[in-house]
Amino acid sequence: MNPGIKKVQSSEDLNQFIRLPWNIYTDDPNWVPPLIFERKKFLNPQINPFFEHAEMELFMVIDNSKPVGRIALILDKNYNEFHSEKTGFFGMFECVNDKEPAALLFEKAKEWCQENQLDRLLGPMNLSTNHECGLMLEGFEDPPMVGIPYNPPYYSEILERNGFTKAKDLLSYKLDYPNKIPDYMERANKLIQKRNRFTLKNLQMEDYANEVKKIWDLYNSAWSYNWGFVPMNFKEFEYFAQEIEHFVLPEMCFIAYKDDEPVGFSLTLPDINQILKTMNGRLFPSGFFKFILNRKKVDTYRVLTLGVKKKYQRTGIDVVFYYETYKQCIEKHVRIIEMSWVLEDNLAMVGPLERMGAILYKRHRIYEHPISNA
Repeated sequence: MNPGIKKVQSSEDLNQFIRLPWNIYTDDPNWVPPLIFERKKFLNPQINPFFEHAEMELFMVIDNSKPVGRIALILDKNYNEFHSEKTGFFGMFECVNDKEPAALLFEKAKEWCQENQLDRLLGPMNLSTNHECGLMLEGFEDPPMVGIPYNPPYYSEILERNGFTKAKDLLSYKLDYPNKIPDYMERANKLIQKRNRFTLKNLQMEDYANEVKKIWDLYNSAWSYNWGFVPMNFKEFEYFAQEIEHFVLPEMCFIAYKDDEPVGFSLTLPDINQILKTMNGRLFPSGFFKFILNRKKVDTYRVLTLGVKKKYQRTGIDVVFYYETYKQCIEKHVRIIEMSWVLEDNLAMVGPLERMGAILYKRHRIYEHPISNA
C-alpha cells in the first residue's frame, strides 16, 4: 500500500466519502446502508443547523485512487462553552483492516486538534452526543436499530492501537417477545395513577410543530445533567423532528403534564432499519414505495428517549411511560423492544430495565485521546 491523506473539498470527494462503507461492509449481512441523499444533507453546512455553532473537516485516505479510510473532525463551540473544555470530536470513521490508513487518519486528527488549540479528542460522534455516537464493542450478532451505530469488530483494536482509551460506555437493552405486563408494573401504575399527580397525553400530530417545541424544552431540561450532554438549539431539534415525522407513531410518544406544564416525555420509534436494509441507500425510484408498503410490517422498536424534568423525577412518571410503552408493544405484537442508549453508570435507568426483564445485548464505547500542545 502507498496511501495518502486527502481533504474532502469537491462534490465528487464527498460522494466517495459517503460511499466508502459499501466497500467496508460488502460481506456483512447485518450492515444497514444509509440513505445517500440523507447523508449528503446531514453533512451539508448549508442545510444542517448543527453547523451554526460547529465546524467540520472531512478527510479520506486514498490508495491506488480508491478511498480506504475516512474521518470527520468536528469543533463544536457549544459543547466547549457548555463544559468549559477544549475538546475536539471525530466521527464518521470507517477504515479497512490495515494499520497504515488508520494511523494516517488519527495522525491527521491529532494535528488538526493542535492547530485548533484543543487538548482532547473524543469520539466517535456522528457528529455529537445528540446524534449517533459510540463504537460498537458487543452485540455483533444482531443488526443495528435505527439511530444506533454499527462497525466491524476490529475497529476497537484500531483505536486502542492508536492510543485511544475508554471515556464512557453506552448500553443497549432489549426485551424479547413482550406478551404480558409484569405484575409489579401493573401494581405500580395503578398506585401512581391514584395519586393523580400528572396526566399523560399522546403526541398530537395535527399540532406537530407546537408539540416539537414542548419536547425541545423538555429535552434540554431533562438531559442537562447527563455526561456529554450539549444543548440543542431549536433549529437543530426541529431538523431532527422533521427527519422522523414520516415514521413517528403518535401512540408510541407520550408527554406528561403537571397541570398545563409539560414535565416529561417518552419516544419509541419503529425500527425503520428493517426497511432501509432493502433499499441499498436509494430512495428512488423504488425505495420510497418499499418504505410506504413495509413500514407497518416492522416488528422491532427502539425506545429512543425517556426523560423527566429534574424537579419531577421520582414521582413515578417514568414508570407510567414504561407501562404505556409496554402495553402498546403488546398490542402491536412487537418482536423486540430495544432501550438505547443508556449511560453505563445511570443506575436510575439500568435498574428498572433489568427489573422488567430487559437484557444487556449491545455495548458502544466513546473513546478519548489527550492532545499535547507543547
